[in-house]
Amino acid sequence: MSTKKVDPDWLTIFIYLMLVAIGYLAIYAADYNELYPKAWDVARNYGKQFVWIGICMLVALIIQVFDTRFFTAFSYVIYGAVLLLLVATLFFGAEIAGSKSWIRLGFFNLQSSEFAKFSTCLALASFLSNKKTDLDNFKHQLIAAALILLPTLLILRQGDAGSAIVFVSLVLVLYREGLSGGFLLVGILAIVLFISSLLFEFPYIIGLLGFILLMTLVLRQGFQLRNMLFFLLPVVGIFVGSIYLEPLTFLIALGVAAILFLFITIVSKRYTVGLLTLTLFCSIYVKGVDYIFNNVLKEHHRNRIGVVLGTIEDKKGVGYNLNQSKIAIGSGGVWGKGFLQGTQNKGDFVPEQSTDFIFCTVGEEFGFVGSCILMGLFIILMLRIIALAERQKSDFSRIYGYGVASIIFFHFFINMGMTIGLVPVIGIPLPFISYGGSSLLAFTILLFILIKLDSERLLYLR
Repeated sequence: MSTKKVDPDWLTIFIYLMLVAIGYLAIYAADYNELYPKAWDVARNYGKQFVWIGICMLVALIIQVFDTRFFTAFSYVIYGAVLLLLVATLFFGAEIAGSKSWIRLGFFNLQSSEFAKFSTCLALASFLSNKKTDLDNFKHQLIAAALILLPTLLILRQGDAGSAIVFVSLVLVLYREGLSGGFLLVGILAIVLFISSLLFEFPYIIGLLGFILLMTLVLRQGFQLRNMLFFLLPVVGIFVGSIYLEPLTFLIALGVAAILFLFITIVSKRYTVGLLTLTLFCSIYVKGVDYIFNNVLKEHHRNRIGVVLGTIEDKKGVGYNLNQSKIAIGSGGVWGKGFLQGTQNKGDFVPEQSTDFIFCTVGEEFGFVGSCILMGLFIILMLRIIALAERQKSDFSRIYGYGVASIIFFHFFINMGMTIGLVPVIGIPLPFISYGGSSLLAFTILLFILIKLDSERLLYLR
């Protein structure tokens, strides 16, 4: 085996530079103050971001000096070091905006969760690229899940649910590497049931689910009255039990029944029993979501979800951020109001306008055209990353590339969705655009490791 050094992918680097430049202009516009007009004035956010851009350029160059074998050999070490950093943040971190995710380092605050993204991608790539790893093996599935869940749980413990949710996107990497599509279907079903449980009462959800599964049974086995009654009677029991039993008693009864029917399904392998088992576990999930939503989530999280789902309408209270975001983006029209001419942003009507809602500045000052250009750059970048991943000769590099694409896509989709009301406001920055040194540095490392891996694609010579 030998390595052949090729030029770094200049298209990816060019798009990166374009996004960073647009991000800086947006931050400058959002935080502009006539008393501090200099671009490098560290008294303002844009001045600090200017410094961080310089640091990131230096780090990007340093990464290109490393041998790619460093990342493969030390992937688990880097992963372990970042996990220790996450643990240290729990003990020594400073709480900012309700989240204990920051470590104060003199002149700046380090957000440790940002660095968990590229370290988890490295560890996952190292594990999945091992020739002994088989994602059809349950043990290996658990190990892959653990690699993703460890940083997720630590970040959740810090109180940063938004950053923790990002790691869910790495399931796409597992799917690309051979994980059964059934897991994705289960994930889609879980999302549908989650949203349904917040919009409708439990009996209606189970009634509809029961009807759908009954039709599935009829299509599979034909109109057999015996099988239909065998399926319907327990479903009716669940329906009635949800009305008359206490919630805790009902959940215990569902749990016992689910375990019993799961055992019968494994032994008998009957399709009807399997559908009943699925119904029982879905019932437990829906009831569990209802309990967690009302008893575990903080009030502001529940309110934000309610605003997106339309169950809460409070434009002056919990819905203020989203309402002002829509006004700012809509007021930009086709061509925008012009650079530094945004009235919504200048009047501080949009909260967190340099970070989570930075897209509002782009929408207001550069309009629909500017917004489309920005979204187009992100789409081209993600497609380019996938193309880079697919042309790798090394399994490690390909898997890492898909990890990069998954994380950037998730950030892009969620952040854009937040600003226009498609998803709840959960505090996720827009890569390379939002203000924040830790975020910019972590995404730069994430991307330029891939660029380095691509520039030294492994070639197997006979």
